[in-house]
Amino acid sequence: MYDLVIIGGGPAGITAGIYAARKKLKTLLITKEWGGQIIKANEIENWPGNKNISGVQLMTQMVEHLKSFEIETKEKTEVINLEKKDNFIIRDDKDNKYEANAVIIATGKIPRLLNIPGEQEFKGKGVSICSICDAPMFGKKDVAVIGGGNSGFETALDLIKYAKKVYVLEFLEKTLGDEMTKKKLLDAGVEIYTNVAVKEIKGDKFVTSLVYENRDTGEDKEITVQGVFIAIGMIPKAGFAENLVEFNKIGEIIVDKNNYTKTQGLFAAGDITDVKYEQIVIACGEGAKTALEVYDYLK
Repeated sequence: MYDLVIIGGGPAGITAGIYAARKKLKTLLITKEWGGQIIKANEIENWPGNKNISGVQLMTQMVEHLKSFEIETKEKTEVINLEKKDNFIIRDDKDNKYEANAVIIATGKIPRLLNIPGEQEFKGKGVSICSICDAPMFGKKDVAVIGGGNSGFETALDLIKYAKKVYVLEFLEKTLGDEMTKKKLLDAGVEIYTNVAVKEIKGDKFVTSLVYENRDTGEDKEITVQGVFIAIGMIPKAGFAENLVEFNKIGEIIVDKNNYTKTQGLFAAGDITDVKYEQIVIACGEGAKTALEVYDYLK
């Protein structure tokens, strides 16, 4: 029996683990992989204390910090079911069962991908899912943003500060992003293509071009770009708790200001929640706050 089980090994989960360990809670952290989205960032320039650090370096430091405390971890392990009886019962993909008085869900999100040739091959070599992390690396270069919703528009806004040319490509016949933001992009010289299907990302060692189909004519076209930013949405990872939490329309767990879900003793922190901003520093803050709330709850 654990005081607390934390599900997820990203910034929110790790920070929650550090705070729980410091409070001497008997804690288990279960994660399929360390880092989540953070390890996909080549350079991070907005983490206090480091002017520039890679996602892998930052995550390595976080995990080392966590493991310097007395805390149990289960790595390369995925939670497949969470239920509550007298206590919480957690089952993983290795047929293990755990019990706990409280649970923090910090599983984050995974980016929705295009699943086209070149996407995986050039990940980190011109293909990115994080404009805040990677936009400065594309100074004076031509880049394409895939997705014409608010996520795509915000990505393009980040990029116009650095890139020479920005294209936005949207699958639907019209963009779904905010019209005022769209006007800003058009005024800045961004070209927006609608009703197009991206088919392939080409390159040598790095991205050199992108192929898309004009869905009106069926014609394939190729544009020269050195970067491709994928912004077609994220997929939250909390289906194992669907009977215990309430989701918003995009699958995020709804929490109150203290990170409580609708189930007593069940908390959530980080990008998996409906908290407005998704940044590493915010996820860490949410993880710390949630662990402190768990401590008060268990008292």
